[in-house]
Amino acid sequence: MGVFPRDRNLARSLSEVELEVRSGDFHLPPEGLSIRLDAFLKLRLAWRSRASIQKLVADGFVLVAPAGPDLRPTGRAAEVERRAARLLRHGARVVVVIPPELRLPDKIADPANLVVLYEDEDVLAVEKPAGQPVHPSGRHMTGTLIQEVHARYSEGAELPVPVRLCHRIDKETSGIVLLAKGARAHRQIRKQFERHTIEKEYLAIVRGSPEADAGTIDLPLGPALASTIRMKITVRSDGAEASTEWRVLERHGRVSLLACRPRTGRQHQIRVHLAALGHPLVGDKLYGGDEELFLKGARRELAVEDLAALELERQALHNHRLAWFAPSGGARREVVSELPADLRAFLAREGG
Repeated sequence: MGVFPRDRNLARSLSEVELEVRSGDFHLPPEGLSIRLDAFLKLRLAWRSRASIQKLVADGFVLVAPAGPDLRPTGRAAEVERRAARLLRHGARVVVVIPPELRLPDKIADPANLVVLYEDEDVLAVEKPAGQPVHPSGRHMTGTLIQEVHARYSEGAELPVPVRLCHRIDKETSGIVLLAKGARAHRQIRKQFERHTIEKEYLAIVRGSPEADAGTIDLPLGPALASTIRMKITVRSDGAEASTEWRVLERHGRVSLLACRPRTGRQHQIRVHLAALGHPLVGDKLYGGDEELFLKGARRELAVEDLAALELERQALHNHRLAWFAPSGGARREVVSELPADLRAFLAREGG
C-alpha cells in the first residue's frame, strides 16, 4: 500500500499523487469493498489527520475516477470530488493534488555535489559527507544523497535508469554508500548484504586507548526499552546476534583510531559495541554517555559547552571500505574512501 511509486524520480518535486483502490489491500474480494473517501485517504496518508484530509477534499484537492460496473478501471479522467463520504469501490482511482504551498521547491538536489567513487553498468558507489541524510524524511526533504543521485540520471521528469539504495548509513556518518542500477542488480547486491558476504570496514575515533591491539565484540543487540529515545539500541541477552571485529590503527593518548569490520549488520552496531567496550565514539550524542545531548541536537539546542564536551559536531565514524561481487560476472570489486578532512584535523590536534 505504498503511496509513491518505488522507482519515482526523487530529484523532481511532486505536484500530485495517484492512488488505486484495490480490494486485495483490505483482504476482501472485489465485490466486497466499499470504503469512504476520507477513510481511504487516512489509511494511505497516515501522517495526516482525518480533519485535514476532509478539508483537502472540501477545498477541491482530491479527484476521483470511479471503476466501471465490472469493478475495473474505466480509463476516464478523474474529476474533482468534494464529498468526504463518497464511497469508493475496487478499481477506482484517487488523485491527490498537493497544495502549492506544501510543494517542495523545483530544485531539490544539485548533482554537482555528488562525489562518485566507482561506477559500472550495475552499481554506483558514492561518498556521503557527514551531516547529509541518505533519504528524504522529516525535516530533511531536500538535498539528500538519493536525490542528488537521481538528479544525475534524470532526463526531464523521467528517471530512465532506476537507481536504488543497497544500504544506508547514519546522517552523521560519512563515507561510502552503494547503489544498484535496476531491479536485478539491486536484488543481487542486497543478497550479499543479507548474507554478510560484502566486506565493510569503518574507521572510528574513540575515546581512550583499548588495552589490546585488536579483538572481536560478540554482544547481542536490541531496543533500549528503558530509554525515551525509540531508535536507541543496547546490549541485551535476548537481542539479535551481533559481532564486530576491531583493531587499533593509531593511539593518541586521549583518543584512538580504530578500524572496525562488522560481521553482522545491526542498527548502530559499531557505535553500541564500542561504547560497551568502554570506548565510545568521539562526538556520539546518543551513545557517548549522555543521551540528553541527542535530544538537544534534535531540537537544535546544543550549547557551546555541549559542543565542547562532544569535541566534534558529529560522530567520528567513516565508512572507509566496501568490497562486493559484481552482479554481472561475479568479479570482486572494491572501493575505498579515505578519512575525511574534519576527522584528520581532529587527530592532528591530538598530536598525530
